[in-house]
Amino acid sequence: MTTPRSRATWIKWLLLAALVLAVGLGVVRALDKRKTQAAAARAAAESLQRAPVYTLAAHDVVAVRAVELIQSVGVSGSVEALKTAAIKARAAGEIQGLDKREGDAVKAGEVVARIDSTEARARVRQAERQAASAQAQVAIARRTLDNNQALVRQGFISATALETAIANLAGAEATHQAALAALDIANKALADTTLRSPLSGQIAARLVQNGERVGIDTRVLDVVDLSGFEMEAAITPADAVAVKVGQAAQLRIEGLAQPVQATVARINPSVQASSRSVLIYLRVPAVEGMRPGLFAQGHVVTGSINTLAVPASAVRNDKPQPYIQIVREGNVVHVPLTDGASGQAGAVAMRQVGGVPAGTPVLSAQAGLIREGTAVRLATN
Repeated sequence: MTTPRSRATWIKWLLLAALVLAVGLGVVRALDKRKTQAAAARAAAESLQRAPVYTLAAHDVVAVRAVELIQSVGVSGSVEALKTAAIKARAAGEIQGLDKREGDAVKAGEVVARIDSTEARARVRQAERQAASAQAQVAIARRTLDNNQALVRQGFISATALETAIANLAGAEATHQAALAALDIANKALADTTLRSPLSGQIAARLVQNGERVGIDTRVLDVVDLSGFEMEAAITPADAVAVKVGQAAQLRIEGLAQPVQATVARINPSVQASSRSVLIYLRVPAVEGMRPGLFAQGHVVTGSINTLAVPASAVRNDKPQPYIQIVREGNVVHVPLTDGASGQAGAVAMRQVGGVPAGTPVLSAQAGLIREGTAVRLATN
């Protein structure tokens, strides 16, 4: 039979054994955790020592390929009407009969306005009377000369009187010619009171109103001919070397859905002093919706070459010399580009590359910058 004292002793040893077991389990658990942490640290150190291998998706890589590279020069500017005219007042006075407004059509020679001609008509009448008076004086001087010639032949007057009659006739004729010239001037001033359109087109601006008094050279109307357009573009002297008269150009004009084909019509022989640029002029055909002042941009095609090229977006410029990132033997290699041609292959801007074989994988713009020497592998579909 167990006594209470022996039972207490047994419980004490049981608790001691449980405590020892718990301590042992804690120690084992701590050692296992330390071992796990040490293994993780070793793995992390080994991973830091090993260079990471990046997997490149299909859209991260483009290939060097042979293309027909269309070389071009970018241009931009405003489209203006080839023929424009400013109708100005050539005489001072009150504007009358001005009925045309912006957008109205006019024909060459059509009367578009008049200037009060009361004073001009009076001056014409005055000049006509003066011319008639001078003509009458010529007739009198001629009759006098004829009479004096007859009297000289009969010996009734001296030759000096005849010479005087000849001089009087010459003076009368000169006065008559001066009067006729004054009449021409008066008629010209009267004609200047009628304003006519010098070309067929549309009214672009109306700058005065009926009843308004204008001075000489005051602009009254602006007329534009929408049958032809021209664009002035500034390019660098280096680009101007390749641009020739007659070369084709393609323009995107604001508001128009389709591109417009243009032609280089003229090249300014001088370099602009302020911008150090060369001005070229493109002849642009009239199409539906074309209006003066619309902004246009595009390119002039200067030639083409067959070469190896990559998309221009794959060329990086964060170093002093442009370069591309190629994949060679599983590593990224930065290959600098020497001065190469740029152009279009279809709708894609391309850049010529030299010394890189066709088919070489090149990192696209989406891949971003990857340090040279980084190990990569291409994703397989």
